[in-house]
Amino acid sequence: MSSDSEKSRRQEKVRDLGFFERYLTVWVLLCMAIGIGLGAMFPAASEYLSGLAIAQVNIPVAIFLFAMMYPIMVQIDFSEVVYAVRHPKPVILTLVINWAVKPFTMLFFAWLFMRLIWAPFIDTQMATSYMAGMILLGIAPCTAMVLVWSYLARGSMGLTLVMVAINSLTMLFLYAPMGSFLLGASDISVPFMTMLLSILIYVGLALVAGYVSRTHLIRTRGIEWYETVFLKHTGKVSMVALLATLIFLFMLQGEVILAQPLVIAMIALPLIIQTLVIFALAYVLARILKLTYEDAAPAAMIGASNHFEVAIATASTIFGVASGAALATVVGVLIEVPLMLILVRICLRTRHGFPRRSRA
Repeated sequence: MSSDSEKSRRQEKVRDLGFFERYLTVWVLLCMAIGIGLGAMFPAASEYLSGLAIAQVNIPVAIFLFAMMYPIMVQIDFSEVVYAVRHPKPVILTLVINWAVKPFTMLFFAWLFMRLIWAPFIDTQMATSYMAGMILLGIAPCTAMVLVWSYLARGSMGLTLVMVAINSLTMLFLYAPMGSFLLGASDISVPFMTMLLSILIYVGLALVAGYVSRTHLIRTRGIEWYETVFLKHTGKVSMVALLATLIFLFMLQGEVILAQPLVIAMIALPLIIQTLVIFALAYVLARILKLTYEDAAPAAMIGASNHFEVAIATASTIFGVASGAALATVVGVLIEVPLMLILVRICLRTRHGFPRRSRA
């Protein structure tokens, strides 16, 4: 057996789904329920924890997300980044989906549901506010959590990292102009520090720590020990941190969710449809472009998921924390994890329909 195939076998073993990961959807739903319950029972504590923030970046969330991202970063073979740079088709596909397609499909579904389908049940002013929040979600491609989804789907982590970096840069330049255009407000203000800090904390810090750890441990302990011992114990940390993050996020929003369940459902439905449409479009285009499965899975999921932290911060800054726009962005958190886990399963079940990357 060649060294490359042996390396591939060890990496696949590290990413095998055990009992915990196989029933992750169940644990996610349970944690969401726990978080909502805690938020409803202890609203004062939720308000206090929500206020622990710098430039609207919540410090406890940042800590949880670092704990989620670090175990994934230490598993990235940084030589894959070079491969991703030399094969730009999946990156181009992602950029087209994120900025030329997704914002406009979100605008369409927001208009369709809020102006037509739900018009008899929602006040026109509130419908406009909900639309604004949905649009802010639609123009905020994911720059952190997609690393988790790509890892679970066994996608190329090097490619995912490259796309996260490019998404982060494009958001800094395109988020405000795209928001101004779609919302029809030329004076829209985007919390730049929120965006910058979230990218640095959620991605940058974990990336540096992961790279340093990987380089040092491989040099001192060897690649075999690193992949069969160290990585075996770090994988569960990411999943536990994900569940802790969910409990915390839904604790912060528990009172709001319980107070307006019908409105939450009305906002959630178009967001779910939007996510499924974007995923399907990107996944089919990846197949047409003959991308490998390792490239196709993250390319589709990075378009389907959203950077809800930036969307929430922007909606709260522009329209107020109690606005319909802010509520709509919170619903993005509500549907994100369960829906993306479903898409991960779809990817895993359909991966044999794509060519696989040769490691020989």
